[in-house]
Amino acid sequence: MSYLGLIIITLAIGMFATWSCQHNLKKYSNVPTESGITGAQAAQQMLSYYGITGVPVHQGAEGQDFFDPRSNSVTLSRSAYYGRSITALATACHEVGHACQYAQDYTPMKIRGALVPAVNLASNAWMILFFAGILMNIAGLVDIAILLYALAVLFHLVTLPVEFNASRRALTYMETIGISSAEVSGSWKVLRACALTYVAAALTSILQLIYLLGVRED
Repeated sequence: MSYLGLIIITLAIGMFATWSCQHNLKKYSNVPTESGITGAQAAQQMLSYYGITGVPVHQGAEGQDFFDPRSNSVTLSRSAYYGRSITALATACHEVGHACQYAQDYTPMKIRGALVPAVNLASNAWMILFFAGILMNIAGLVDIAILLYALAVLFHLVTLPVEFNASRRALTYMETIGISSAEVSGSWKVLRACALTYVAAALTSILQLIYLLGVRED
């Protein structure tokens, strides 16, 4: 596979995943929940249901929906925090799903957290070492660069079960408390579309690693 071909394939994968995610987020942001509760209220109720205390729910900037294990807190974008839509519900419960993972020492989350420092270093260094190795014809530098990039690939792969499990927890909670099947179905479509972006990132990183290994062999 040529590098141009790799770029085209990875761009296509990323664009489709992004489009699907944004399409479903927008579609279900216009569908109100029957209960009429906000995303922030849904998050607090799910935390309470599972007996998880000491996890504040903050309002963040638009696009900031995440669980931070460092502060053990959930941050929701304004639209999810105040929103009363299926998108807001799905987003809030998904992030609380991560809080549940943290409270229960979910192994893939612990592994991902342990990889963060190494991945931060690798993401900044691998390309410099790779091209330096190519230009100076030093195979050792290329090998180190590929090894560093492989850490990033591993991080993407470990992220998949963390994200899938958080969504599963969110949907299980919704079904358990009796949320309507239509709302659960809509939430599933939102979360599935968002999960696709992580799958796309993992697939892109794998293809990139395969290409780098091919360059190394040449």
